[in-house]
Order: sequence, then C-alpha cells, then structure tokens
Amino acid sequence: MKETMEILFGLFGGLAVFIFGMNMMSECLQKAAGEKMKAVLSLLTKNPVLGVLAGALTTAVLQSSSATTVMAIGFVSAGLMTLPQAISIILGANIGTTMTAQIIAFKISDYIYLIVFIGFLIHFVSKSEKIKNIGQTIFAFGLLFLGIETMGGVMKPLAGSPVFTDMIAKVADIPILGVCVGTLMTLVVQSSSATIAVLQNFASQAGPDGVHSIIGLAGAIPILLGDNIGTTITALLASVGQSKDAKRTAAAHSIFNISGAALFIWLIRPYADLIARISPKGNEVDVISRQIANAHTGFNLTMTIIWIPLIPIMVKIVMKLVPEGKITMQKLPGVPKYLDDKLIGQPVAALHLVAKEVVRCSDIVQEMLFAFKEGSSKDDATLLHDITEKVEIENNLNERITEYLSTMYSEGVLTEEQANQSTGIMYVLCDIDRIADLCKELSESMLNQKGKKQKYSKEALKELRKAVGLILDMYEEAMRAIISGEEIAQEAIREKREEIMQLDEKLKKAHAQRVVNKKCDANKTVAYNNVLHNISRMGNSCINLVESAQSQVDFRVFLAEEA
Repeated sequence: MKETMEILFGLFGGLAVFIFGMNMMSECLQKAAGEKMKAVLSLLTKNPVLGVLAGALTTAVLQSSSATTVMAIGFVSAGLMTLPQAISIILGANIGTTMTAQIIAFKISDYIYLIVFIGFLIHFVSKSEKIKNIGQTIFAFGLLFLGIETMGGVMKPLAGSPVFTDMIAKVADIPILGVCVGTLMTLVVQSSSATIAVLQNFASQAGPDGVHSIIGLAGAIPILLGDNIGTTITALLASVGQSKDAKRTAAAHSIFNISGAALFIWLIRPYADLIARISPKGNEVDVISRQIANAHTGFNLTMTIIWIPLIPIMVKIVMKLVPEGKITMQKLPGVPKYLDDKLIGQPVAALHLVAKEVVRCSDIVQEMLFAFKEGSSKDDATLLHDITEKVEIENNLNERITEYLSTMYSEGVLTEEQANQSTGIMYVLCDIDRIADLCKELSESMLNQKGKKQKYSKEALKELRKAVGLILDMYEEAMRAIISGEEIAQEAIREKREEIMQLDEKLKKAHAQRVVNKKCDANKTVAYNNVLHNISRMGNSCINLVESAQSQVDFRVFLAEEA
C-alpha cells in the first residue's frame, strides 16, 4: 500500500512539475517573442497554407495547441476571422503541438539541474526584462524535464509488476481500448502535451525481458490517438456561449482528430513499422520516446495534408452539425463585440481585440459628433436623443475595456513594452470617453431649450454647427493618425490648436454682440456659454488625441492584420 501511494504521489507530483514548467515556458516564450507573435498574427488573413503555417508557429511559441485553438475561436467569435481561416489555423496548431513531444524525446537527464541553475542565474542576475524572460524560459525548460524524470523514476517499479504488465498487454492488444485510455487521460489532465509526455516516459520503461518496451510502439500509438481526441474538449469548452462560427471552429478541431484516429486505428501495425524504419535505431527502450514523437508528428502532418484541400468540405460538415437556426444572437450594442476573457493570458491577441474595441468606441463618438452637428443646426430633437443613447453604449464599452486591461495588468501577463503600449490605449480611451460625455451634456443642454419661448437664433446655431464641425474634423484626423499611423502636418496642427483655443472667446463675443443687437435673448447667455465651454473642452480632448498620435500611440502595433 505504501509503495502504491509513493508511486501515485511521485507520478502526480512529477506531472504537476511538468505542467507547471510547460505553462511557465509558454508564458515566458510568449513574452520574449511578442513582436514575432504579431508577425504570425499578420498571416491569419492570408491563404489556407499560410494559415496552417501561422497556426504551427503560434503553437510552437505558446507550446499549447489548446491555447492556439482558443485564440482562433475568440477571433472567429469577434468576427475578425472567417471559419475557413480558423480551420486552417487549427490544422497548423495540431502540427505545432508535436514540437513538445519532439523536445521531450531528447535524453538530457544528466543536464537537468545544470539547465535549471543556468536559467535561474540568468533570470536572477539580468536587469533586462527580455533577458529575464529568456532565463525564466530556460528555467521552465529544466523544470519540464525534471517533472519527466520524476515520473520516470516512480514508473520503474510498475514495469516489474505482473498485474500491471498484464493490464498493459490488454491495452496494447486492443487498439480501441488504448484510444479510450488516451482520451480519458487528456480529458482529466486537459493537456495532450502532458499526457503524451507521460506516454513517452512510460513507454521508455523496459518490460519483463529488460530489453523491449513495456508497451511497444504499436501499443503506444492508439493511446497517442486518444490523446489527440481528448485535447478537443478544451476547444469545445471554449466555444460555450460563443457565436455559432466559434462552435463550428471547435467542431472542426474535433472532426480533424476523430477522423484521424478513425483512419489510423486500422493502420497501427504498418504505421508503427514505418515510424520504426524512419526513426533512430537502437534498443527499443532507448528510442521509443523519439518514435512516439515521430508518430505524433507524422499523424498530424498526414491529416493536415489530407484536410487542407478539403477545408470547404469541412466547412459544410460543421455548418450541418451547427446549423444557423431561425434566430441568430447578435452582440448587444453596449456589450463588447471583440473582447474575449479566455484570451487575457495571451496578451498579443488580447491587445489586438482591445484595439478593435477602442476603434469601435471611436466610431460611436464620431457618429455622436456628427449627430450633434446636424441636430443642433436643424433643431432636430430625434438626433439629439440618439446621442444620449449612444453615450450609454460608449460608456458601457469604455468601462468593460478598462476592466479588461486592468485584469491583464493584475494577472501580470504584460511585458514592460506591452504595458507601456496599453497605457497609450488608456490615454486615448479616456479622451474618447470625455468627448462622449461632453456630447451628452451638449445634447441635454440643447434639448432643455426645446419648448421654451426663447430659442437660439439662427446665427447662434450656425456658429455652433461650425464649431462642432471643426471639432469633428480634428477628431477624425487625430483618430485616423492613431489607428493607421498617418502623419498629421505640424502646421495644420498648430493652426487648429490655435483656432480651438480661441473658439470659446470668439463665440462668446459674437453672442454678446447679438444680444446688444437684440438678435439673441440675454436670458440664453448662461446656457449658451455652457454649450461653448463644453465645445472648448472637446477641443482640448482633441488636442490630447493629436498629441497621443504624435507620441507614437499607433494602433498598427496591435492591429497586426492591418500592418
């Protein structure tokens, strides 16, 4: 009983160290390769082959096909990626995830503690964030192998247990049982990389004869197929509550792995022979870890090659599995269209979505400015009421974006550079929100004058239209520069800044002159001056946005596909 508990604790402890090391390595690699990740994301809108490449590269960086799949589902749900594009990403992700098994197949047990020490030393001594991330990646890499070594050490006694070897023999002789075991293992652990690592380690244990593997390659392949099926549960869980296209993307991931398992289960023996021939030669227990890694890579490469030309068919299949239905749920106006909480741990993708949501806020405010310009000049109450509704939408979005960024800060997923970039986003967002609130105050002020005997004169309304038109032009120019990186002419900036700064005083003097000339009611002076003051404050926010554009707040950094 005591021996059994020691084996279980050793196995679970080793697995915990392995998963912790893998997650740490994924996080540090992502931070170290932030710029490269943006380049990978820029491939997402290209053809299927590039989509496969992007999926493979992203997974190689993230060290998790589940993370890449969740990213693809998030982008599809946000409408930033089409279903065929997402499917090509998932095909690539299945190739990229085989890198972990290939790395694990290296025999570096004699150097584990040296790797851990070197990684710790680099992280501890360095002051550069990037070098610290590299050091932590090396440290995590060592932990990953330490976990494998721990699992291997406690598995050795199992190889001599007749009960256990008889049970393994049944799994090896009945492929469908092996598939079920692999699927169940991955469903529990939620990581195919971890369960394949356990499989590689276990298969490296010698059987009763001391020469051959306890399970053999032909016995390991069905479990490997089950591991691939089990990993699809993460994608299915990620699609819960998402759009229909997101559910279809998750279904495509399941179809890929299930169809592969259904095909390869009939080819276990010949496939095992093929892998044995193309893999390094030697004693089975010494080379089987590499054979399993090669079998994993071969499986995913073969299925990807089969499915790439059949992506249109895959789309039709998932459309049948997840039909449109009579009612399609739409994102509510005040609900974020792009933000996905599941992507907070992947800052490059998450900041991409944040930037898209900020652009959406910007467009809403632009509509509000235009509505006020038209509504004030025509004395149109409908347009002015519309502004109030739009302000509520913008405020809700602004609050949600701020919470999203705050969560990213609190979870420590941002690099120093990403934190600085997101601060720029917050500055832009703050000025957009301020202009929205001022639009609301302006529209309410104008609506308060409705129904009263004295109204603003035509000259006053004309001046208001002109003033808001100037604000609108400057706002559009500033946001265009922020979103697309377009330069603003320095002379034009100075002129508009000067004009806005003088606007308030100029319009107040014009109103005072109209009062003297009996063209405007003196009782309107306070209300009119408040309107002018708010327009002036809008101008200040527009100047802030222009300065943000000049200080290199450039959304092209985040909107990778538009770079």
